[in-house]
This record gives sequence, C-alpha cells and structure tokens, in this order.
Amino acid sequence: MRSDLRISWEIPATPPGFAGRLERFMGPGKSRSESVVETLGLLGCALLLAAGLWTSGVARDMSTAQLVVVALAGLDLVGGVLTNATNAAKRWYHRAAPEARRARLLFVSAHLIHLAAMGLVVLSGDVTWTLTNAALLLGGAVVVEFAPVHLRRPVAMAVLMAAVLVNLFWLPVPAAFAWFAPLFFLKLLVCHLVPEAPLERRRDA
Repeated sequence: MRSDLRISWEIPATPPGFAGRLERFMGPGKSRSESVVETLGLLGCALLLAAGLWTSGVARDMSTAQLVVVALAGLDLVGGVLTNATNAAKRWYHRAAPEARRARLLFVSAHLIHLAAMGLVVLSGDVTWTLTNAALLLGGAVVVEFAPVHLRRPVAMAVLMAAVLVNLFWLPVPAAFAWFAPLFFLKLLVCHLVPEAPLERRRDA
C-alpha cells in the first residue's frame, strides 16, 4: 500500500426523506472536489454534444420528441459516467451489503428505458437496434457482475469494446448519434459495475 494514499469504504450517514434518497442514489459523502469535476465535466461535455448535434445539421431535422429524448439521454449518460466514477458512488454501490448486487443490476436494467426511447423515438422504430442493444446490456451486465472480482475490470473493458464494435459494424446509426453506444455501455458496464477502491490522499502525507 502506498504511504501517501488510503482506502476509505466508510459511508457517512444520510438524512431522512427525499434528500437522503437522492444522496444515496448519487453516492453519499461526495467530496467538494468530486462535485466540481462532475459539474465542470457535465457542462463541458454537454456543450460539446449540443454543438456537435447542431453543426451536423441533425438537430434541425428532429421532432420535438426526438430532441427531448436526445437531450435527456445525453445529459444522463455524460453525468452518469462522471457520477458513477466517483469514490462516493463506488463506496455506496459496492458496499458490503446483501442487497448491493441486486441494486446494481436493477440500476442497469432500468436503462432499458433509454434504449427503448432512443430506438423507437429517435431512430424511428428501429426494433433490431433496440433489442440487440438490450441483449448486449443485460448479457454484458451478468458477465461483469458474476466475474471473479479481480477480473471484473478487464472483463468489463472486453464487453464494452465488443458492444461498441457490434454497434459500429452491425447496428449503424447516423454519425451524429454514434456517441450513444460508447457512453451508454461505459456508464453501466465499466463505471457502475466495476468495483474500485475509493482512494484518498492521506492528509498527513
């Protein structure tokens, strides 16, 4: 163990009611620096995504419903990658509790809604794209979650790359939406499902 770093799995107490549920959803005990990086990263990447969609011309051809779905999906994926990569989220979603695995798999499964919205609304009813990505998501999640703990990171990377390659070669979408699959599988299979030690710098180092 490095002398300048420490691992902290201690989860701080959360308030009752909605505020506590929201804090637990995001990861209790998020540091100020984590919040700053998350906010700046979300703003910067969301602006890049919006600019890319606008300059590509695709945004001007979308209906209001399609624009809403793309905007919500983009914000959720960008913010979700950043949030799930924080120490706070790792501590909470990979805590030593019997319900933690179920919570992780339910979280992943809830994102089938994203696939349905993108495939059926934005991609004009592309059922093949929707169902294939749903199978990749659920199958990949099971493979990662039940892999030996010391192999979960490389297994997740392998499944992520496989899902991205399948999307690039066999599930083509307009170039302006090519960001969706990489961010979608990165958020769920790598950032959310891979357990990583919550590292902190020792204050006395």
